[in-house]
Amino acid sequence: MASVEKTETARGAAVRRAPLDARGVSRVLAVLRREAAGWNAPIVSFIAVQHGDPFRTLISCILSLRTKDATTAAASSRLFARAHTPEAILALSPKTVERLIYPVGFYRTKARVIRGISRDLIEKFEGRVPDEIDALLTLKGVGRKTANLVVTEAYAKPGICVDTHVHRISNRWGLVRTKTPDNTEIALREVLPLRHWIEYNRILVAFGQTICHPTSPWCSRCKIAALCPRIGVVHSR
Repeated sequence: MASVEKTETARGAAVRRAPLDARGVSRVLAVLRREAAGWNAPIVSFIAVQHGDPFRTLISCILSLRTKDATTAAASSRLFARAHTPEAILALSPKTVERLIYPVGFYRTKARVIRGISRDLIEKFEGRVPDEIDALLTLKGVGRKTANLVVTEAYAKPGICVDTHVHRISNRWGLVRTKTPDNTEIALREVLPLRHWIEYNRILVAFGQTICHPTSPWCSRCKIAALCPRIGVVHSR
């Protein structure tokens, strides 16, 4: 098997793949963009496209944290069938919200966060979800990942949402060398061409769920394997 960051040529000589730069990432995204048609879109992206509602996008993102997409989809459907505005959420009792979103991870905490966000939206923003990252970050329970996802998916404004997939793959490509998702966002803002910002999370999350797994990625099935330096990859399939 090829060693880390190396591959074998037809003659057996080891060749080191270079880390991706701005030009290289444009090439791999062009390939992955075509492949993504056969993958399931991340659930928050699906909800954003389906409803075009910033509030549903924001709340579904809160529900999705540390929760599988299938569970998030079911919980979002139950909750939004009963309440899909800040005012309607606050009309439900805390126990009702908990029951509707169960079994998402940390459902009791998320129920409190969702009600708190709904209250803040009414008191600070007249019930409207803001379209600026800094304004979204004033909502308790909203971090940079969620804020970036809302502005990109709900408002089609430039932002870079970094979750574990984006953080891992960006480092695996050598596009950045960072330790945390927040650091990855900062680094990507310097090196990732602006035209890719909105789609970057959507493509990489689907890619990470389908092919580029955290351990033992499916490199044998990967359409960009010939371009990928595979930094940090010890085992692959």
